[in-house]
Amino acid sequence: MESKILRLLGQADYSPSNVPELISHLRLQAKQQQELQQCLKDMAQQGVILRTKGNRYILAKEADLIPGIIQITRGGRGFVQPEESGIGEIGIPESATGTAIHGDKVLVRRDVRPQGLRKVTPEENTGTVVRILERGRTQFVGTLQKGRQFLYVTPDDPRLPSAIHVPEPKDVGRKPNLGDKVVVEILQWESRQMPPEGEIVEVLGAPDAEGVDMLSVLRHYALPLHFPKNVLAEANSIAKSRADNQPSPEEIKGREDCRKHNVITIDPDDAKDFDDAICLQRHGREQWKLWVHIADVSHYVKQGSALDVEAKKRGNSTYLVDRVIPMLPEALSNELCSLKPGVDRLTKCVEFVLSTEGHVVSAKFYAAVIHSKRRFTYKEAFAALQKAPTNEIEQMLHDTNAMAQQIRGHRFLNGSLDLDFPENKIRLDDHGKVLRIERIENDVSHQLIEEYMLLANEAIAGRLMQLNRPAVYRIHESPKEKRLNDYREEVLSHRVPCGNLTHRPEVQKLLAKLGTLPIGQALKIGFLKSLMRARYAVEPLGHYGLAKTKYTHFTSPIRRYADLVVHRALFDQVELQTSAAKEIAEHISLTEKNSSDAERDSKEVKLYAYLESQLKAEKPEPYSALVTDVRNFGFFVDVSDLGLSGLVPLSAIPDDFFMFDPTRSQLVGRRTRRIIRLGDRLTVQIYKLDRFKKQVDFQLVGDLPTRVDSRGGEELGERPRKTFSAKTKPKKQYGKKRR
Repeated sequence: MESKILRLLGQADYSPSNVPELISHLRLQAKQQQELQQCLKDMAQQGVILRTKGNRYILAKEADLIPGIIQITRGGRGFVQPEESGIGEIGIPESATGTAIHGDKVLVRRDVRPQGLRKVTPEENTGTVVRILERGRTQFVGTLQKGRQFLYVTPDDPRLPSAIHVPEPKDVGRKPNLGDKVVVEILQWESRQMPPEGEIVEVLGAPDAEGVDMLSVLRHYALPLHFPKNVLAEANSIAKSRADNQPSPEEIKGREDCRKHNVITIDPDDAKDFDDAICLQRHGREQWKLWVHIADVSHYVKQGSALDVEAKKRGNSTYLVDRVIPMLPEALSNELCSLKPGVDRLTKCVEFVLSTEGHVVSAKFYAAVIHSKRRFTYKEAFAALQKAPTNEIEQMLHDTNAMAQQIRGHRFLNGSLDLDFPENKIRLDDHGKVLRIERIENDVSHQLIEEYMLLANEAIAGRLMQLNRPAVYRIHESPKEKRLNDYREEVLSHRVPCGNLTHRPEVQKLLAKLGTLPIGQALKIGFLKSLMRARYAVEPLGHYGLAKTKYTHFTSPIRRYADLVVHRALFDQVELQTSAAKEIAEHISLTEKNSSDAERDSKEVKLYAYLESQLKAEKPEPYSALVTDVRNFGFFVDVSDLGLSGLVPLSAIPDDFFMFDPTRSQLVGRRTRRIIRLGDRLTVQIYKLDRFKKQVDFQLVGDLPTRVDSRGGEELGERPRKTFSAKTKPKKQYGKKRR
């Protein structure tokens, strides 16, 4: 019915029609009127069609109305990714977002300008939210506060309205105290000029009570704490039906037997769900054979089962700082599906024949069974690679590393961009407080696994495209030309040579140059901000960052639903309609973003508590910081040891008045002529913290950079500096306040 309606409304000679006229045009029987009306209602709700005055229907796009999911920044600006491919992202000014909330499905009227002789570029796509089609969520976490005449909740998420008016809470277990963390449900919000109205549905407790911080994150992002009983029952039934928690002889029959191969896994030290395993052997004098084995989750999780429905709903596993919210129950994720050493496991395998130079000669795909010989942690693998091999397994590890580095070299020669940054791992004590922060570098042990997984993902995508089967692809679209040009101007303003960044070789040349400059890391962060976000789609649009025209996700089916869909499409030949694949792609793109935000927030709440304790104890610790942006009210820094960014306000520098030089993007001390500019390395400590706004302010410790402004008549060089301590108080407010 839906496809018939779309064909009719899309005809060139179609004129807006009401229900009786549509019945006639579609040659429907009178008894099908109710079905038609329901279909029209659903399509209007989806934003595909529009009901005009006189109850007549037209395609929404004919009125420049486009449905999509809105993402709202902390600054209030919105961005809508249209459901229809080829339109491009639509920017929504803060004043035009209406009552839309981050994650809502909205209908946007695209701004259409008179074109004349000037072609309107895609970067100028803007619009206005005209209707909320579906709320992404209605419940939010915030702090209960009281005004003169009413109670209100201040949401934790700065992208939400500043206050939600609520009545006295009832039937919520216990009466909340002012200042408590609560869950509020928005019931009504009709106008941006009026605050939304809601009601408290759960009291979480005092913000500093143990466990409330993480419970707030779980509730805010609607992350489940438990699996439904029927899902657990199904998982346990599957696990218990296998003797010794291993596949039966019947399940192994017909699979390629790789149990004698030296298969190994390499994962983080705290990992329990091992998705992938590898093996490398010589294949004649000039070739090698590489096996990339991936856990055969689709063998156990059948389409439409309770496990599948729940996995699809979750979309992916979420890795918070203190726990994992898995996509699948532990009976599968940590046991029967996990490629643990010393037990038989079912896999989906890509078998490559590689040349000695690391080029793919051929690839084939099949179901297999393995018996992993050893589980390496990244640290163990790295240590083994730093010394001569002592056994057959370690020799293979050295061979896999040498081959991976050759493949990596080819990838960068083909245009792949080096966008890796070190990561921080927060370790907590038994009370959930920060114990230490570990720096994780992207060393050769990580690169070894990464290259083989990329190779497998690319091969699988190519095979799916060859077979022309509907599936889900991982895509990373090219950045907008305007963003690249704006970034180029920023780079040139710092006297760093920069070519036309719409040409990939120039991007690679710039990134290589930045790796040699003190200012480089700060500018590299700026480049990341100019890129599009990777997402899932039914169209194989390729991956800009990896410079791959064919790419999907295949290697992590335990923790990503996308990979499970790909396994079914290629190996199990499960028929998937394009419309269903599109719905899955949109959904899991949203769940991935939700999980990413939750993971970031879970780290931040722990770090905020950690820094707050330093302020209370009046013992702030010093941290190395990189200046990433300079403004007239201060400068922003990236503190890599914390994994946080923050502002150093000029008011926290008491012994000088700094003037902002916008042409050079630097701050110059009026009295001392000292300079602060992008890329400077400074030492800072915590100065102020605002949990509501999620803002951290730092202050300087020790000396400023030793440069002085040449316009002051002095050369660059050493000169004594004042030391700024935590107790130094400014005599005067300098600069402008943060906007």
